[in-house]
Amino acid sequence: MIVMHCVFSADPGRFHGMLDSNVASNYAHLELPTLKGRLVAVLILLPPSEGKTESGDGNPIQLERLSMPELNPVRETLVNFLVDLSADTQEAIARLKLSGRNEHYVEHNRKLWDAPTVTAWELYTGVLYENLQLGDLPDRDQVRIASPLWGFLSPSDRVPVYRMPPTTKFTELGVTVARYWKDPLLSAMREYEDDLIIDMRSSAYTSMWNPKNSGVSVRIFKEDDEGRRTTVTHMAKATRGLVTRRIIASGAQPQTAADLLDFLIADGFKAELHEPAGRTKPWLLDVVIADEK
Repeated sequence: MIVMHCVFSADPGRFHGMLDSNVASNYAHLELPTLKGRLVAVLILLPPSEGKTESGDGNPIQLERLSMPELNPVRETLVNFLVDLSADTQEAIARLKLSGRNEHYVEHNRKLWDAPTVTAWELYTGVLYENLQLGDLPDRDQVRIASPLWGFLSPSDRVPVYRMPPTTKFTELGVTVARYWKDPLLSAMREYEDDLIIDMRSSAYTSMWNPKNSGVSVRIFKEDDEGRRTTVTHMAKATRGLVTRRIIASGAQPQTAADLLDFLIADGFKAELHEPAGRTKPWLLDVVIADEK
């Protein structure tokens, strides 16, 4: 396995690396394994957020107007199941594992076909989206948002407010919602097989679709003065939002995982790139944040 450790220097145009064999190399001349072939575009996958706006102001959902229309049969099935489940408030609360402050989502779910809609970039309001501020970025087309109900959404897609975790299991399906999406998304995502997939999703949503070694999974760690690393959920979400914003705002178009590492280092992030553990595994790009005391 090749591991590239990169340290940002005072000169943003230069940095140095150390391979795990302890052989120093100038990154500009290092030939790391690439993804498959020439990569022609960048697609950034985001998770949804638990935090959502409370209402929309658009017309009710029109499936035919959503991006990736080949997913509409699955979307329709899941919406109908969720509407039916929500007819029984207590059953929906239990099956969707809703806490007291989230029980009002049952009412939202019950009215999915008739409720006003909102753009996906306005719908999600969690920490990642607070730091991303997707609405004021010039190019949102390279983003897809994973959703247990809708599959993958473009930021401009209009959908109603809803709540359904990826672990939800409908008796009629026999599997979790995340597992139900695997085959439809596998087919729909074939058109992106030549793209570099920058995956900001958490494990709950990566199970819906796996980009394999065409993907770069971004992980966030906090590092203390002694080099010990931990994961802090709130900080990880915020940093994923900031990293995504920098990629989009800069207009960067990395063609390989190594190019993405190059960009992040030049932008001031401490990062490390790990080669895929196999053809069905993504590259791992670790962004390391100093523990501020």
